[in-house]
Amino acid sequence: MDTIGHHYIVEASGCNPDIIGKVSKVEAILVQAAEKANVQVWTISFHRFQPHGVSGVVVISESHLSVHTWPEERYVALDIYTCGNSALPDDAVEYALKEFEAKTVHVTEITRGLEEGDKQFFHSIVTWEEEIPSRPKRELRRITQVSPKESKA
Repeated sequence: MDTIGHHYIVEASGCNPDIIGKVSKVEAILVQAAEKANVQVWTISFHRFQPHGVSGVVVISESHLSVHTWPEERYVALDIYTCGNSALPDDAVEYALKEFEAKTVHVTEITRGLEEGDKQFFHSIVTWEEEIPSRPKRELRRITQVSPKESKA
């Protein structure tokens, strides 16, 4: 089944506050994550909040990477959405989490724009948690995947 896009929603805990509290570092990490994802960057916009926190977006031809940080909580909310078949969004997620020095992570991957030949689009959801780097990603994966047609049955 073909898909239009992959959307990763990531909760990263235990991040380094000296990294996630600096707009220049967070921006550089997200731009490099876009490069790791093999996508084309169009626009970059970041802002530092007072007394702390960074929000930003990297607009790419394939969609976007966005981030919001809470250094006082050591927490990062990361959102990466890519369309097409050449993008590598999981590489962007992995790179950003490593650079933020995340200790634990909850990831939700939404496969968007699925359809079964009838032009009625739906999505599927896969979610997992992991501690970094102690366990391989796929080991803790819990799958929740339901097609709208299956849920009506």
